[in-house]
Amino acid sequence: MIQLSILKITGYGPWTLTLGSDREHELQMLQASLYKEVQRLFSSKGCLVFLNRADEFFAVSNGLNLADHVQIQQTLEKSFDIKLSISIGCGESPYAANLQAYEGKKNNIILDSKYNIFGYVDESPKSVSIMHLDVDGLTSKRKSISPYETSSMIFDLYAKMSKYFLEKKSLTFFMGGDNFMVIANEEAKNSIRDFIEFIKNTEQITLNCGIGTAQTARNAVKLATKSLDTIREIRDSGKEKPDIYELTC
Repeated sequence: MIQLSILKITGYGPWTLTLGSDREHELQMLQASLYKEVQRLFSSKGCLVFLNRADEFFAVSNGLNLADHVQIQQTLEKSFDIKLSISIGCGESPYAANLQAYEGKKNNIILDSKYNIFGYVDESPKSVSIMHLDVDGLTSKRKSISPYETSSMIFDLYAKMSKYFLEKKSLTFFMGGDNFMVIANEEAKNSIRDFIEFIKNTEQITLNCGIGTAQTARNAVKLATKSLDTIREIRDSGKEKPDIYELTC
């Protein structure tokens, strides 16, 4: 069971029009500042936030109750002129939690009307699995292709990864550079080797995957990143490198 909290700026389109045509630089700064603050607030409670779109964020919020979400909203409203809604959902898979959060808001299942919070909260113990993937040897590839071509390759990989793991009811996010994270269920974890082989055979791209499972998102990501670091350490030691390494607590 996993809990997701989806934050979205409300009335963003009409609000942006009030800024006039020379607004894009202001919007980019606002979105960056907002992401920083949302990440700070959730990560301080053991969660982790993923940027879905510049006006929308996915937080793996295992362990957070309604009062925690209200506290976050109170802080955000003091810091920004814009308003955000929070839709909370739980499910056996990340996709199911995302769907319940979406349906909670669509069906107006109000948890707190003052702070615009919808959906369902589950305070029972949960665990979350995160897969952290990166491209092995990207530095050498960049010697033969330009920076923009490198980005194009990474975004194409992201699209394939997102589609593949969505079919496994898991959610993929691009983290910058050549790093991706998948909020995963067992089906996704069991299929990661097949995906790595598929990308290797079709795109000539080698992927490393560290997996972490814990009660909170921050701890799961910590273990996933430590697993990925372990793969690099094994590679750099001259030993045969595993493509996948997993840690659990």
